Amino acid sequence: MEKDIVVIHVAGSEYSIRTEEDPAYVEALAETLDQDITAIVQANRRLSMTQAAILAALDYADKAAKESEAADNLRNQIKEYLEDSARYKMEAEVARRDVERLQKELAERKRQPF
Repeated sequence: MEKDIVVIHVAGSEYSIRTEEDPAYVEALAETLDQDITAIVQANRRLSMTQAAILAALDYADKAAKESEAADNLRNQIKEYLEDSARYKMEAEVARRDVERLQKELAERKRQPF
């Protein structure tokens, strides 16, 4: 894929980014980041832009770590469900064979005189 240069504005600064991502996507990310940094600075005017950017980055890292953990938990649950499903399928097959065997035994006994 071809890399494009996307110009974004964050916290009053302009950045040129070379990316393979859709420019609209990168611009949306930058807008969200700009809004988050601006909100942090407005909540505490004593913070520098760098400090606000670090706090925003920590918040993003926290969210990413929690989402990654949630995804791992979902993968584990799916794995357990698949294992359960395979076990139940095997048990159902064993039960089906038992039913067939018992039906044959019953048919044999019905044919035999008392």
